[in-house]
Amino acid sequence: MLLAFTKMHGLGNDFIVFEAADDAAVPDAQTFRALADRRTGIGFDQALVLMPAKDQNTDIFYRIFNADGSEVEQCGNGARCIAALMAKKLGRKQVRLDSPGGKLEGLLRDDASVAIDMGVPNFDPAALPFEASREADVYPLRIGETELQIGAVSMGNPHAVLQVPNVDDANVAGLGPVIETHTRFPNRVNVGFMQVIAPNHIRLRVFERGVGETQACGTGACAAVAVGRRLGLLEDEVRVSVPGGEMSVKWPGPGEGLWLIGPATSVFEGKVDTNTLRREKPKT
Repeated sequence: MLLAFTKMHGLGNDFIVFEAADDAAVPDAQTFRALADRRTGIGFDQALVLMPAKDQNTDIFYRIFNADGSEVEQCGNGARCIAALMAKKLGRKQVRLDSPGGKLEGLLRDDASVAIDMGVPNFDPAALPFEASREADVYPLRIGETELQIGAVSMGNPHAVLQVPNVDDANVAGLGPVIETHTRFPNRVNVGFMQVIAPNHIRLRVFERGVGETQACGTGACAAVAVGRRLGLLEDEVRVSVPGGEMSVKWPGPGEGLWLIGPATSVFEGKVDTNTLRREKPKT
């Protein structure tokens, strides 16, 4: 199959974006893994599949696949990239997106950045899902002999947030995959390591479910600010510094929509014959 795609990124969190007429035209998990290989494929953190709108009040429906081939519910930086593409295609600044994680509103701003209304953060453990007897600001999470304190929130996809003294020293590579696959998160979880610099500024590293640590994570930024706001640590507008650059998050508070704002960059367009991709060897 010849696949026409656009390579995009949001602060280094990179994607391929392409169209599929229906679910039958969506590549399988093995093909996504081959495409995601940074040596023998195209390379990406997520693949964003654009499909015909399912609701007449939206402009597009999209599905999201991680580099490991798993499908996920939402992607904040990906949504900003899709909003930028659709705004250009439709010739207007405001677009309406739909996804497995819910409907979003995107706005192309005068400075060429993209703002996305990510909806209301959901702290109900069942929304992630996360095994807990009741909703709380923080939860104890045992990792071996260590007990961590985490915040947990859904931004259309599941997030665990740890506050750390310094993200440079955070054990992202060690703790990230262990928390991601913890038995209390049946569908796995994205893991954010948050350093509060000031009430209006945080630093953040995110170990993304099915990908590993990325240069930026839009829903991770939203989750960190939501958890920080709930703990009384942050103001309603926060600058989020990630390895790939900076974005901002605005959240007035409970019951209100949370806005993610940052750049969406198109890198190149291309075509790839998926039949020529290097495939995984069958397991013996």
